[in-house]
Amino acid sequence: MLDFIKINEKDNVMVALKEAEGIPAGHKKAIVPIKKGEAIIKYGNPIGIATADISEGEWVHTHNLKTGLGDLLEYTYEPEVKLLETHAPATFKGYKRPNGKVGIRNEVWIIPTVGCVNDIAKMIEKKAQSLIKENIDGIYTFTHPYGCSQLGDDLLNTQKALAGLINHPNAGAVLVLGLGCENNTIDGLKAVIGDYDEKRVKFVVSQEHEDEVAVALEVLGELVNYASGFTREDVPASELVIGLKCGGSDGFSGITANPLVGAVSDKLISEGGTTILTEVPEMFGAETLLMKRCVNEEVFDKTVSLINNFKNYFIKHDQVVYENPSPGNKKGGISTLEDKSLGCTQKGGSAPVEDVLTYGQPVVTKGLNLLQAPGNDLVASTALAVSGAHIVLFTTGRGTPFGSPVPTVKISSNNELYAKKKNWIDFNAGQLLLGRTMEEVSTEFYAYILALASGEIQCKTEENGIRDLAIFKDGVTL
Repeated sequence: MLDFIKINEKDNVMVALKEAEGIPAGHKKAIVPIKKGEAIIKYGNPIGIATADISEGEWVHTHNLKTGLGDLLEYTYEPEVKLLETHAPATFKGYKRPNGKVGIRNEVWIIPTVGCVNDIAKMIEKKAQSLIKENIDGIYTFTHPYGCSQLGDDLLNTQKALAGLINHPNAGAVLVLGLGCENNTIDGLKAVIGDYDEKRVKFVVSQEHEDEVAVALEVLGELVNYASGFTREDVPASELVIGLKCGGSDGFSGITANPLVGAVSDKLISEGGTTILTEVPEMFGAETLLMKRCVNEEVFDKTVSLINNFKNYFIKHDQVVYENPSPGNKKGGISTLEDKSLGCTQKGGSAPVEDVLTYGQPVVTKGLNLLQAPGNDLVASTALAVSGAHIVLFTTGRGTPFGSPVPTVKISSNNELYAKKKNWIDFNAGQLLLGRTMEEVSTEFYAYILALASGEIQCKTEENGIRDLAIFKDGVTL
């Protein structure tokens, strides 16, 4: 194993693959003298500006490097769109739904309209386990603290998030549990849900019944009977929608795990499938690379709005737009937001950007989509599920146990994390540092994803029963 790796021929730094020459693993060293004020180049692009003269071989990090970014920018559409070579899709065994969608799980979901009934929903879930029958992959509830004392966009975000889950094809049937006096009324939520199958989605308002648990269990029995009619059958991979996310990144994330996910994203898209890239703040500094890949000027304009609207969100709250890498990121070798973003956006591979989605908007366009959501792991992963992702691929250099409403696959960027946290990590991208080729590892990982989609295996978040729901909030609570 080499001590250092140069990622791009244009780079003036290398990354330590292990602690060497006094430089921690994942961190950078200069490979030429760099003067104060000059750009530090990694991934072939600037990741910041030297704040002091840096000697050849010197450690490069936050003590001598700062971001080179400002706030709002103007952008020009300068397309460099490269179409992927198309391939016949692989197949997996999924659940075909009457509306034409496909699910990779056949679960029954209990979704509260408001946080006031969270524990009632949990009680119903516990009692409902005896109702599970053949072809049902489980009965689960998704609790959250919202649905009342909310106004405007906050209330709408809650409704869009819940509607996205209610319409999600991984749910063979859904019970929507209300209280009866909340802002998020059943009628208001139905307007956001749109058309729905009354055999698949049913509603219980707790205040209307003497024993809401007994009523809910009776309704769940009907929903289980309906959902049990679905069976797995061969489906082309072109029906898959995969969300792309990273968190707890380190200096290897942009070398191993994120490029691996990018390769798999390209492979799925080449077979007619769909991927969704989010974490808008972690596009800052790499956004122009995505803008060049927009298929047309309309998508470019939507991408510009995606970036600048999120910057304005920071500015509105008097927050520094470019102070994003967490303490864990910095400890792992990530120095600036550009450093983080240039590694982060590699999860989107090289495919053209086909569309841009607002928060809670369902994905309808095949290929690579960008989605409005923050960098926060739970909120962003929930947003991916809400927009229709069957699976979330989550790369990490430091590890995290959380899950989203859909199977959330953890990919380690380094071998040490994989060895240490096998109860969290599903796939090891660190093997790319040990001589295995991207073609070998991406082929293996794609086969894993198809097996997961077919229900042949579960990821660790499923095995551990971890299913978090976190809704984006920006506003007052009454």
